[in-house]
Amino acid sequence: MSEQPKPEDLQHIKRRLSQLGKSEQYVLEQAARRLHVSRNINRDLQTQVTLGQRVADKIAAFGGSWPFVIGFFVLLVLWIALNGFVLAQRGSAFDPYPFILLNLFLSSLAAFQAPIILMSQNRQAARDRFTAEHDYQVNLKAELEILELHEKIDQLRSEQWQALIQFQEEQLALLRQLAQQHSAS
Repeated sequence: MSEQPKPEDLQHIKRRLSQLGKSEQYVLEQAARRLHVSRNINRDLQTQVTLGQRVADKIAAFGGSWPFVIGFFVLLVLWIALNGFVLAQRGSAFDPYPFILLNLFLSSLAAFQAPIILMSQNRQAARDRFTAEHDYQVNLKAELEILELHEKIDQLRSEQWQALIQFQEEQLALLRQLAQQHSAS
């Protein structure tokens, strides 16, 4: 029923396949083999994470949380209250107003925390790119499967039309035969 492709058609197909990206070639290969493209990317990414990346993620997660903000605010208020009022009254404040030591700690914290947060954000961006690539592959495979289903449905519809036409031709032949018999009698 189906025609064999011509050699020039095969060459054209091979040329077009070589122009596809690695991702598209991978999806087509998986689709041809009837294999899944989807996978647990969280598990894949967890196996590639180094200790430094895990630490950076934990620090960035804690540094961007409400417990850190509230705790840091409380620490600042206590520092200022202790050095500005309590110890200043006694004359033994170790960081009197304008709180130069506090500013040094805050600057050090910012200088230390900023690169760690950037490392975590870079890793999250890489994770997002990996996730987007995976989503693209899954969507492409789904699209290919849908196209294949459409072709199968069109083929079935064509076969049904052929069967219906053949059945109708048989009915018309029987009707002609009946009409001839009726006109003969």
